[in-house]
Amino acid sequence: MATELADNVRKYRRRAGMSQEELAYAAGVSPGTVRKVEQGGTVRMETLHALARALGVTTATLLAPDAPEPVGRAEDPNRVNLIQLRAALTPPVGLTDLDGETAEEEPNVRRFRRTVHDGAVLYHSDSYRSVASQLPALLRDANSAVTYYDSGDEYRQAMLARAEAFQLAGRYLTQVRQYDLAYTALAGAITDARSAGDTLTAASGVIGMCWLLLRQGRLDEAELLASQTADAIEPRLSRATPDECAAWGWLALRAAAAAGRNNRPEEARHYHRVASTAASAVGREHTGSFFRHWTTFGPLTVGMKGVEDAMVVGDARTVVRRSGEDAMSPKVWKSTGRPSDENWNRHRLDVARAHARTGDLSAAMDELTGIRRASPEWLRHQRMAAETMQEILKKRKRTLTAEMRDMAGHLGVVG
Repeated sequence: MATELADNVRKYRRRAGMSQEELAYAAGVSPGTVRKVEQGGTVRMETLHALARALGVTTATLLAPDAPEPVGRAEDPNRVNLIQLRAALTPPVGLTDLDGETAEEEPNVRRFRRTVHDGAVLYHSDSYRSVASQLPALLRDANSAVTYYDSGDEYRQAMLARAEAFQLAGRYLTQVRQYDLAYTALAGAITDARSAGDTLTAASGVIGMCWLLLRQGRLDEAELLASQTADAIEPRLSRATPDECAAWGWLALRAAAAAGRNNRPEEARHYHRVASTAASAVGREHTGSFFRHWTTFGPLTVGMKGVEDAMVVGDARTVVRRSGEDAMSPKVWKSTGRPSDENWNRHRLDVARAHARTGDLSAAMDELTGIRRASPEWLRHQRMAAETMQEILKKRKRTLTAEMRDMAGHLGVVG
């Protein structure tokens, strides 16, 4: 991608009649960053968003396929760590069907779904090792249950149980950045839920798929998938359930995130208005089923996602200002309901990044420390946390504090 990206940035810069220095000024980056990109160097996605905005093109326009870079000499540890999960998700295919695992006695689908639910609780508590160790057996049991039945309500319930297991696997694998495996799991979740006739669980799988596409930088596809699915499930608000409104609202938020990152601000604002409408219908933060939308949804969540989008476009001062408002404070949770831990941590991570950008390193460290205290394992898997810590280390003029050294070690950041 580096060669094509360099050519595209250079081409659109020249088409705009800009020098490298002028593009750097318009994008709010250093001239060295523009030179680095045009020489084939790697940059953060956030930098590409800024360059695309300055050039008046979508981020996706700057990204084009290219031959992959040679693999490094070091072995990817997850190739071995995830071998059992990989085997469960991607079994070998040959000219004849391999003997699969078939349940010897009738499966207890209800008990199995409780087990998957327990796995989701572990995921939401950031117990990723426990989730990873349980997933291969869960998926094998799910396949056995589907194989045992061939029709009727039992078959439908088995399909829905497997959809939930697939969704758990897909969410976990996206979180740990194993994107190809995550795609396989989420595609299976959506397919099974559709086959079982459960539209909301299928839509939840789409929400997870859009998150995966966003992480891969597939912004056009993420927006299109989210918006088309939102249109397909748009509820009649006068009689819609909170789960229906939440699924519709989360799809709008995914579309807004994709559009905002893709330099389509008008479309992003439109999707946020849709999400706000859904949140107003819900009234307050709604949790619902783990497998319907996996998190809370309501006015507070929509507000936090608006702050996140402001950080995406580099408006750090707006992030700091809005995060200090009472509407974004835990003081309002009694009336608004409590957001999910993951969404709240992500919001605080945006605030930490904004403080680092505006030079308030102490406030940035306070936010990172608070997140680590609440969710240490989650924080370790957030690339933004490492990038924020690198920015703090770069801007720190005096000797690092013990807290800074300890946080850098936790995030694997070298100064």
